[in-house]
This record gives sequence, structure tokens and C-alpha cells, in this order.
Amino acid sequence: MKFLKYLFFSVLGIVALALAVAAFLPKTFHAEGSAVINKPNQDVFNYVKLIKNQENFGVWFDMDPNIKSTSEGVDGTEGFKYSWTSEEVGNGAQVITKITEGSRVAIDLFLMDNAEPAKSFFTTEAISDNQTKVTWVVDGEMPYPFNIMNLFYNMNKDFEKGTANLKEVLEKQ
Repeated sequence: MKFLKYLFFSVLGIVALALAVAAFLPKTFHAEGSAVINKPNQDVFNYVKLIKNQENFGVWFDMDPNIKSTSEGVDGTEGFKYSWTSEEVGNGAQVITKITEGSRVAIDLFLMDNAEPAKSFFTTEAISDNQTKVTWVVDGEMPYPFNIMNLFYNMNKDFEKGTANLKEVLEKQ
């Protein structure tokens, strides 16, 4: 009986400590990745503005090859919505909110069926006639106490890997 008592209080103490730590952690997150791709800017931009192309370079599609997706509207245009369900990576949706032709695609990213979107975007910048720097960014909020997950999961590596995958895909074309 003493063992169960100590176990109970130990678990309770760990939970209380985690909640206390989460209270002092930021409730916002930022992640990004970038790569220089040996393709003209317009080619890279035309590829990243199509959300469905993320299936070819986004790391989450490797984590769950059984992701079920749906879409509404015309991909690569403002208002296009791409939604997915997945037991492995969770449910979500992306909506293109603004396109600045040749340089930026802004996207509202709804993760885990959250009503408040994270803000995501791609930028492309010509470095030379045949080289483009692409950057993929997400900024959002992680509510308390879930913000403690920021200690254990670094989204930067996913965006860095995603842009590296993008470089590989585009340079093979």
C-alpha cells in the first residue's frame, strides 16, 4: 500500500512540475527552413504556391503515407483550402490567404483542428538567373499547458528537411 501511495504522489509531483514549467515557457512558436535551389525563381515560386505539391516534399507525408486529403477551390490561388486527416500526424488544414506573384505565398495553417490558425508562408528570392533562395516559415501559438511540448519537439528540423526535400525534387526536374 505504501508503494502505491509513493507512486501516486510521485506522479502527482511530476504533473505539478510539468504544469509549473509550462507556465513560464513561451506560448508562441516559430519554425523555418530555407534552401538555395538551382532553378529560376519563377519555376520555384510556381511549384511552392501549389499546396498539393507539399505531398512531394513535406516531411509529414513521409511520417504517414495514409494521410487522407481533400481540397476546395483552385490550387495556387487565394482561398484554396487543403485539408487532411491522419492518425499519425493529426488533422489540419491550410488556406492560401495572399499571393504576391513571384515572391510570397501566405497560408493560414490550422493544426489539430484548432480554430485559430498559425501563420505560414513561403518566400522565393532570385539569387541569380538560375538560383533561388526559398524560405518556409510558420509562426503560431501553443496554448498552456501544451506549450511544454516545445521543449521536446523542434519543428525547425521539419521545415529544414522539407526545404531540403524541395530542393531535391525541383533539381531533379
